[in-house]
Amino acid sequence: MTAADEKPIWTPSQERIDQCNLTAFMRAAEERHGVTLPDYDAAYNWSVDQPEDFWSLLWDFCGIVGEKGARIILDGDKMPGARFFPDAKLNFAENLLRRRDDSPAMIFWCEDWLEKRRHVSWNALYDETSRIAQALKAAGVTKGDRVAGFIPNIPEAVSAFLATASLGAIWTSCSPDFGIDGVLDRFEQTTPKVIFATDGYRFNGKDHDTMAKLAGVVDKLDCVEKVVVVPYLNDAPDVSAVRGATTLADFVAPFALAEIDFLALPFDHPIYILYSSGTTGKPKCIVHAAGGVLIQHLKEQKVLFDIKPGDRMFYFTTLTWMMWNWLVSNLASEATLMLYEGAPTYPSPEILFDYAQDEKITVLGLSAKFIDGINKAGLAPIETHDLSSIKTIMSTGSPLVEESYDYVYSKIAKDIQLSSASGGTDLAACFVGGNPIGPIWRGEIQAPTIGMRMDIFDPDGNSLREQQGELVCTQSFPSMPIRFLNDESGERYHDAYFAKYPNVWTQGDWAEITRHGGFVIYGRSDATLNPGGVRIGTAEIYRQVERIDEVEESIVVGQRWQNDTRVILFVRLRPGIELSDDLIRRIRKQVKEGASPRHVPAKILQVTDIPRTRSGKITELAVRDVIHGNPVKNTEALDNPQALALYENLPELQE
Repeated sequence: MTAADEKPIWTPSQERIDQCNLTAFMRAAEERHGVTLPDYDAAYNWSVDQPEDFWSLLWDFCGIVGEKGARIILDGDKMPGARFFPDAKLNFAENLLRRRDDSPAMIFWCEDWLEKRRHVSWNALYDETSRIAQALKAAGVTKGDRVAGFIPNIPEAVSAFLATASLGAIWTSCSPDFGIDGVLDRFEQTTPKVIFATDGYRFNGKDHDTMAKLAGVVDKLDCVEKVVVVPYLNDAPDVSAVRGATTLADFVAPFALAEIDFLALPFDHPIYILYSSGTTGKPKCIVHAAGGVLIQHLKEQKVLFDIKPGDRMFYFTTLTWMMWNWLVSNLASEATLMLYEGAPTYPSPEILFDYAQDEKITVLGLSAKFIDGINKAGLAPIETHDLSSIKTIMSTGSPLVEESYDYVYSKIAKDIQLSSASGGTDLAACFVGGNPIGPIWRGEIQAPTIGMRMDIFDPDGNSLREQQGELVCTQSFPSMPIRFLNDESGERYHDAYFAKYPNVWTQGDWAEITRHGGFVIYGRSDATLNPGGVRIGTAEIYRQVERIDEVEESIVVGQRWQNDTRVILFVRLRPGIELSDDLIRRIRKQVKEGASPRHVPAKILQVTDIPRTRSGKITELAVRDVIHGNPVKNTEALDNPQALALYENLPELQE
């Protein structure tokens, strides 16, 4: 323990604490329930000890539009099986479209932002949603039907989703960089009646026409009755080759502006279907409830990330990742959505910081890998940009290494909350994340999220502190999935989360609760290494390897070897650098001294690419399968499946 580790890397000012929404929420709890909540720990303990009081107050504090009903939680001791607000009626879209004025609801940039950037007002968003909803209704879309987006992160995607939700239909989406098989793996299961798409997309300065791919998808989906094409690459795309296709302008042309008839629905009515990554087979189709998602997102955004009306919320995402769904929900807090479509480093590595500066972004959401990448590239936005509007930087997608905390505070912005969080598509929310009134310790996620009773378990279900184990949630919460599609018995749903510890949600992350009460995520528990019978989280090795300047990125897996497991490290190095004996020695020395001798890789090999999912996460399980000669079941889930060939039949792994 060094002296630097004895104090937080950042602490909020008293003024910030006093003005925080969480502070106001805690005062509301004290006034209504007579409790004393002097700090976050007290608020957290109250939220999980008195869940009915907590969730009921949260509904009121966040101003959810709808009828709450008398009952708050039914069968709350059952996972799965608990029901939240069983008598409630609400409409998800109505809660997101509560504001009507000419200030911006969305601001859009893309790679050719000088030509295509747009400000979309709250009035314009409402009006376009209204016309799309009318057109969908006229096309026969009703409650429970599926509507799909095969579309980039553009304003029309938001309007199409809200229109779908207003009718009680169910949204599902993936980004247009998917191949035909990847789209069909998802949409064949969810059977959409209508698909929204574009004529193409742009990435890294290159245009990709998707009309032929769209035609191939629709030809395989008898369920599709209408395809709505939003012009993106071309002002007047030819849609004649796609069955049932029309342009968005023609789709809504017959309909005048009108008030939206929001359909009031039960709390657990489906809002969207999200997909697991699908790297071990066809993706699971996870059905989420409108009310559960809404109240969880409002809790996180309004209460924990301190989103206020007029804040400008950015998260780099595509429509494949649940962070797009999370981003859109910020409309319920009357925040402006900052949408970006394209590569995050094109036309320059600083494009996202140009965006933040020029449009006065207040909450900047980035992936941990992006932060590490710009650190390696030597960017120092604090010296080149005015980022004074930013109050929070968010990070998720993978563990944020200690050096990234140093980098953010020294090279991006000094007086901001760096809010690392971890949750997942499974719950469409966070288990652990930010605490706006508490300190930040280097390398740690600040706290368990209020309302989520979190713990770390050993294999026998015993609670652990300052030891690594399984991240679990031991109490029901409102955004547990309703079900998986095509899982009538519920067996797949049960096996995914509840098979390991009865009546306890197992997230599948290998983690630790620190002495500060924060969390460190060490990687997926199914990817943990087990050399000599000792479990090691992969993130522990990444934290050390990525301190080596020559290493741009790495991936580590366990290889079965001589009745044991040995650690294999693959490194992608800076351009022009070869893996020398000296560099191997330095990497091993860093891992040994920074972690332990057990963490030291048995083999270190150089590769030119590392396979990742379409949401940007490196995929250790796929590499592990390849080096053992096993097939990777669904390469369509990967953004760069060609990279897998780099790991096949390596002679170094046979010795």
